[in-house]
Amino acid sequence: MRILITNDDGYNAKGIRTVARIMKSFGDVNVVGPKRHQSGMALAVDLGLKQLAYKDLGETDGIHWSYLDATPASCAKYGINFMVPRPDLLVSGINHGSNATAGALYSGTLGACQEAVINGIPAIGVSLDTVNPDADFSAVEALLPDILRKLIASFPGRKGTYYNINFPDIPLEEIKGVRVTHMGEGHWIKEFSEWNPGLYSKFGITPESLGQKSDISLEEGEELYMMVGEYVDSPENTPGADHHMLKAGYVTITCHTIQTTDYQEIARLKECGFDIDFHK
Repeated sequence: MRILITNDDGYNAKGIRTVARIMKSFGDVNVVGPKRHQSGMALAVDLGLKQLAYKDLGETDGIHWSYLDATPASCAKYGINFMVPRPDLLVSGINHGSNATAGALYSGTLGACQEAVINGIPAIGVSLDTVNPDADFSAVEALLPDILRKLIASFPGRKGTYYNINFPDIPLEEIKGVRVTHMGEGHWIKEFSEWNPGLYSKFGITPESLGQKSDISLEEGEELYMMVGEYVDSPENTPGADHHMLKAGYVTITCHTIQTTDYQEIARLKECGFDIDFHK
């Protein structure tokens, strides 16, 4: 099996190093990760005259490593176009942080998966519910291989489906099991606060670690903010929503599709008379 790996935390992140080791037992592994942290990029790609630096880092322990200074979806594009033509599988992660509920819509981890399935390549995103750069991935290493074997053995024949696996950040012996879930509903409020570069220092995350600067020169009249936010859950969620099952101590598997057409709404608009012929 030819396996392409990327992520959104950057090629040096502990999560991508962990999943690369896991995937070695499944086949030939090639990694092209972003040079810098790229969370929240969703399916964004680097268009136009943006300069994209690529570096081949060689092989380590049977894994070929490289980086591209670009979004996760762009990394997936590069890998599919130049590194592993028609890979059998793309794995994105392991992300440092949950990609459950509405977070899945913003996720650079899952954006890479979407790029893969657009090209007809099966894709799996994997996340651990902590932003700690030095997170403990031992539970993921213990449980993920069997989950992957079952998924790989039962991929659907239809194009467009990708899988979003989230692990709770708890010891292996406390994980209750695995659940197939649906994406929960929710949103964030109070999403902007004054710039505070020390906010995530307890996790070892600094602007410099994200390829940014702590001190920024502002033009006259500019004010500096950063995105944070408080999550607000939807009252319409059921207990089986991905984020609720994750919080309850289960590994969650959510099945997404690249097809975003609302077929029910198509039928309703047709019944409302929106299909009109102007010339007969």
